Amino acid sequence: MKIRALALALVLVVGCDDKGPEKAPTNTTAEKAEPGPTAPDKTLSMAELTAAADQVALVPSPAEMQRSLSHAGVGKTLASMVQDRDISMKVENKDQLAVRAGVVLADLVLTVKESPKERTLARLTTLGVALEKLGAGSDVQAVITDLKKEIDNGAIPVDDLVKEFDELSQVMVPELEYEAGEWVVPLIQAGSWLEGAHLVSGAVVEAGKFDAADNLLRQPEVVEYFIKYVDREGADKAPDEVVAKLRETLTTLKTVASKPSLGEADVKTIHDATGAVLSLL
Repeated sequence: MKIRALALALVLVVGCDDKGPEKAPTNTTAEKAEPGPTAPDKTLSMAELTAAADQVALVPSPAEMQRSLSHAGVGKTLASMVQDRDISMKVENKDQLAVRAGVVLADLVLTVKESPKERTLARLTTLGVALEKLGAGSDVQAVITDLKKEIDNGAIPVDDLVKEFDELSQVMVPELEYEAGEWVVPLIQAGSWLEGAHLVSGAVVEAGKFDAADNLLRQPEVVEYFIKYVDREGADKAPDEVVAKLRETLTTLKTVASKPSLGEADVKTIHDATGAVLSLL
C-alpha cells in the first residue's frame, strides 16, 4: 500500500464495501488535554479511529458509486460524464475549499483509468494545494509528492492508482482534523459525494433506468450527516455563494431522499440541485 502515512487509519476501512449506511457517526474528535506542538505529534485512540471508520462506512466513495451503478445495470461509466474543468483553489472560505477538494478527489478516482497522465497529475497537484491550504501537514504532502513521482515515471499500474485514490477519498486525515477542525474531512467527503451523486443521477436519466434510483440515490442518512457539518455551531453565519448553495441543495436532497421511493422527477431534481452547486466551482 502506497499511502504509508495513512496506513493505520486504512486498517479500519477493510471490508467497508459490504457495509450499508448506518446512523450518522457521533462527534468523537480527539480531546486536546495537552496541546501538541505540531499536528504530527497527535495520536489517535482506537475509539477515534473506529469513529473514523464509521464515517467511511456511512458515505459511499466515488468508486463504490461506480460499482453500484454497474451492478444496477446502468451501462454508463461515470468517467465519461466527468467534465474536464480546472477547479481553482484560490478561495479563502475553508468550507468551500474543502468541498472543492472533494470534487477534485472524486474526479481523480473516476477518471484515472481514462485520463492522460498530464491531466491526472494536474488534478493531483490541485488537490495538494487545497489540502495544504486546509492545514494538511508534511505527511499528507509527502504522500501526494510520492504518488506524483510514481505516476510521472510510470512506476505504478493504473489499477493500483484507482485503489490509492479511492482509499485517499475514504480515510480520515488526522492532521487535517487537528489543524483545521473536525468539519474538514466531512466537507471533503461532501464534495466527492456531491460530484458522484450528480454523475450517477445523470447516468440514470440518460439510461432511463429509474427503477435503480432507490438503491443508488436514496441516502437520507448521508444527507443528514453533511447538513450537520454545514450547519455546525461556529460556522460562518454569512457563508459565501458556494456554501449557501450547498446548504440549499442539501435541504432539497433531504426532502427527496426521505421519500419512500424515487421516480423520474426526483432523479432529475437531484441532478439539477447538485449541478447548481458544481456550476459555481
